[in-house]
Amino acid sequence: MGIIPTDVEEQAIQEERPPEAPLPPSALEHHDKSANSVRRAAIVLGVIALGVTLAFGFWLSRSVRRQDRRMARLSQQMEQLNHRVGGVEQQSQQFAQQASQAAASAKAAAQQRDEAKQSEQNSAAQAQSALQAAATAQQLANQATQKAEEYRKQHEEELQQLQQALGQIAETHRTALGLVMTLGEKSIRFDFDKAEIKPQYRDILNRIAGTLMTLKQYSIYVYGYTDDVGTKDYNLKLSARRAQAVRSSLINAGIKPDAITAKGFGKSDPRVKSDTPKARSANRRVEIGIVDSRILMGPLPQK
Repeated sequence: MGIIPTDVEEQAIQEERPPEAPLPPSALEHHDKSANSVRRAAIVLGVIALGVTLAFGFWLSRSVRRQDRRMARLSQQMEQLNHRVGGVEQQSQQFAQQASQAAASAKAAAQQRDEAKQSEQNSAAQAQSALQAAATAQQLANQATQKAEEYRKQHEEELQQLQQALGQIAETHRTALGLVMTLGEKSIRFDFDKAEIKPQYRDILNRIAGTLMTLKQYSIYVYGYTDDVGTKDYNLKLSARRAQAVRSSLINAGIKPDAITAKGFGKSDPRVKSDTPKARSANRRVEIGIVDSRILMGPLPQK
């Protein structure tokens, strides 16, 4: 590095330099013209530089404004594009949702179709089963009808034979449910205001019991009656005692107690509607009903 001279040293150097010779006038004039030319050139260059600077600034300003307008348009376009993209995304979501719903609907429809097909198959199987059941039921109905007809014939034969056998002992006639025997003045005669069975009638009851003991699946009902003399309540009790007396005799002869039911009807159903001694004697009676238990439904048969 060089050593920078101090102010004292600079002055000493200048004092040691020899004085310069003065310039001639022509040289001074030429020097002044050169200086003026330089100044004018500098001014021109300054003006040019200023014009160039102003032009560049104007151009730069216009470029910046154009660039700002472009950026604004680009920003607007970007905003519009973003809005469109948002709309497209929303539509895409809607389409995706609709597609999902459509897929779910298609799945549900397929399930319903499968269920309907299965139901149709089940219905066909049920229909076939119903046809088989109907055929079986018809076959059973035919068999039941055949058995019912066979039973009706057998039942009719039994009743005819029973009617013939009992008819030889006492008056016997057919009813809708079976047979009814009338034990009146021609078979068992009750005295006025009496319920006792006289010894001479025991044989008749034993014969009746012997015939009824051969029956199977039949029920026996004993009904007692009185004439028209006396009050209603008294005659009901008297008729019940007469029915109970016949029932006891049949049980003693061998019929099971649970097969016989006794009941009194008093003077409510006279056989002969008259107040003569003969009519009253005919109304003092007991009737025995024989009913097939297989066809008896509901309450006890009434007169």
